[in-house]
Amino acid sequence: MADYTTVGKSVKKIDALSLAMGTEPFTADYPLDSPLVLKFMYSDLAHADIVSLDASRAEALDGVAGVFHFWNCPDTFYTTAGQGYPEPSAYDNRLFDHKVRFVGDRICMVAAETSEIAEEAISLIDLEMDPLPALFDPELARDPDSPRLHADGEYMPIPVRYQPEENVCAGLNIPLGDVESGMKEADFIVEHRYTTHQASHAAMEPHVVACYLDPRDRVVLVTATQVPFHVRRIVGRVLDIPIQRIRVIKPRIGGGFGGKQEVLLEPYAALATLRTGRSTFCEFTRSEVFVSSRTRHPMRVDFKMGVKNNGEITALVMDALMDSGAYGSHGLTVLSNAGAKVLPLFNKIPNMLFTGSSVYTNLPVGGAYRGYGATQSYFGFNQHIDMIARKLGVDFLDYCKKWHIKEGETSDIFRILGEGKEGVSQVIGSCGLGECIDVGAAAIGWKEKRGRKQRGANGAIRGVGAAVMMQGSGIPKIDMGGASIKLNEDGSFNLAVGATDLGTGSDTILIQIAAEALKAPPEKFEILSSDTDLTPFDVGAYASSTTYISGGAVKKCALAMLDQLQSVAAEALEVDKETLRHEPECFTDPASGKSFTFEQIGYRSFYAVNQAQLQANASHTSDVSPPPFLAQFAEVEVDPETGVVRVVEFVSAVDCGQPINPILAEGQVEGAAVNGISFALSEQFVFNRDGRVTNAAFGRYGIYTTADMPRMQTFLVPTDEENGPFGAKSVGEIAINGPAPAIANAIFDAVGIRLYDLPMTPERVFQALQESRSQEEPSA
Repeated sequence: MADYTTVGKSVKKIDALSLAMGTEPFTADYPLDSPLVLKFMYSDLAHADIVSLDASRAEALDGVAGVFHFWNCPDTFYTTAGQGYPEPSAYDNRLFDHKVRFVGDRICMVAAETSEIAEEAISLIDLEMDPLPALFDPELARDPDSPRLHADGEYMPIPVRYQPEENVCAGLNIPLGDVESGMKEADFIVEHRYTTHQASHAAMEPHVVACYLDPRDRVVLVTATQVPFHVRRIVGRVLDIPIQRIRVIKPRIGGGFGGKQEVLLEPYAALATLRTGRSTFCEFTRSEVFVSSRTRHPMRVDFKMGVKNNGEITALVMDALMDSGAYGSHGLTVLSNAGAKVLPLFNKIPNMLFTGSSVYTNLPVGGAYRGYGATQSYFGFNQHIDMIARKLGVDFLDYCKKWHIKEGETSDIFRILGEGKEGVSQVIGSCGLGECIDVGAAAIGWKEKRGRKQRGANGAIRGVGAAVMMQGSGIPKIDMGGASIKLNEDGSFNLAVGATDLGTGSDTILIQIAAEALKAPPEKFEILSSDTDLTPFDVGAYASSTTYISGGAVKKCALAMLDQLQSVAAEALEVDKETLRHEPECFTDPASGKSFTFEQIGYRSFYAVNQAQLQANASHTSDVSPPPFLAQFAEVEVDPETGVVRVVEFVSAVDCGQPINPILAEGQVEGAAVNGISFALSEQFVFNRDGRVTNAAFGRYGIYTTADMPRMQTFLVPTDEENGPFGAKSVGEIAINGPAPAIANAIFDAVGIRLYDLPMTPERVFQALQESRSQEEPSA
């Protein structure tokens, strides 16, 4: 690995102190002049037609500035998915509709002087609804007798399967080879069904937006978003406003995890501000976040694999059914990703068939969530591989090391399956998965603990399990990031990026990349990010793209700046440009020993010769999406009397290329791992028979707290990815994918039962133990 000055160093997060002191402003801290407060009226029925809505009493209430509903708002179909244009998501949303499709769907909005007045106004609205049959089971969505949720002009903006008349918002059929012949070649077949559940992003900061008109009556949105430029475009389309009349500013954000890739509140705030001429503010309650924002898509995945006795998998069939909820946000791309980020991992399978459907139901809406489909698939995939290895009598890790994709190899899946479209061929340029497996196995004590079924003092039985996975680094040929750098006369730099720091530390990491390229200390950089008026375009923070794509733009931009600096220095020293040696904050002429500093370059260019500020701009896309690789290990205790599972230790060993900032990378891995453990064991939405969420609060939802966390170890296994900035790949999502299968495999190692459904609650574990015992008992 290269010897870097700034890259690879755990530079302190630039906003660490201000965040700790509470001085860093978030959206809710933004100063507004007497803003109107926006509140929504939500449906308490899962499916119904709105027969009539009379807001006259609400509008007459003192302090109410307006009531907004289907009959007085723009009637434009759009998607709330903050994706690149044209979005690969169904245009099936309206601001308001004459129909509601889940408990928590929006009926109307009140703008008032205070929250209390807005809530009182909502209580004064006279509403009549005609209930319709509701659909809660995705397995029944395509049944001809099931109710249809969308049949009113909704459409998909790209040419893919979209059949709302069958409740299908996306469908896939991806064949490779001949699976029927492949199954016939197999010595045995392993086939099982796995289900994963709905989950909340649970970001500390809820969805929140502030809006006002600037002195030229342009709409300014200050919003907690992952995708400022997509917000600008979508708001412009929905309200028929030119993009140039909209400015979006992203302040500090208290977490996103995919949930804030959704354009949920911004069109409403802009509409209310334009109608009233007043600034507006809207912030979700925690209950609203649970019910009326977005969730992880529940998914049923069937895996069938044919295997030879030598371990070769001759055929794989994967069928996925994804519950998109009432609207189709990310319905195609999450479904695609469930295959695209999983199937290439074992690239020596010659015959595959991946089929899938994303269907509408009258339940809360799915959306982007860290892991983005791969989390759902890896739960079953890794258990399947564990079952195959056990049937062959080989160690799971040895089997994975033999059959996983290696450097210099490719997979046909890369070519035929992308995120909602045809994929892109690529060859693996870096892969440290084998080393990750070895490092993680040593840390967890794999050889010493595997199969030992040790009992603790409380009678609980211990086991260890593992999972392996890959993800991606941005979306090839689609994601684009931009950067600009200008030199100040004192030799410092201003870096402007469109990239979106969600609390992940990307502002710090992008400074490190620029600093490394220019050989200047990070403290010589001031960064401005995520302001659509002042920063270059960037697709936003999703698809694990920021370090790889936005970082690539920053490096390209810094090198362009370096070239300009070198030209000025060469002119000043009266030497050929190519003869200069680039050293920290200066250029040196080896022949004379004279140096010319960045500060001297600044003063010369500003005040002496040519008098122009040195500035550079660059954008970056990538033809490939280099996958990071990860091996995760869980040691669990299973109480056979209660079914309680406790994770004792959790180990992650990750290849994310060259880590730009190791401590921030470790934080991403550990945060995602805890999220995955919580998702695997305790988090769940509970619905009543009418489709209402009954536990829409942290205290009842089952989310992990610091008191629940196991001992954690994280190892970064560096590789050098030639396509990444200074060898970097992504790291933000991948670690959420492994906890569920690693824990499931560990439970089997401890007590010999398989859990095919998430979450693996004590009730489910206990029931599986009881069923296992009843099968072992001799018949009378």
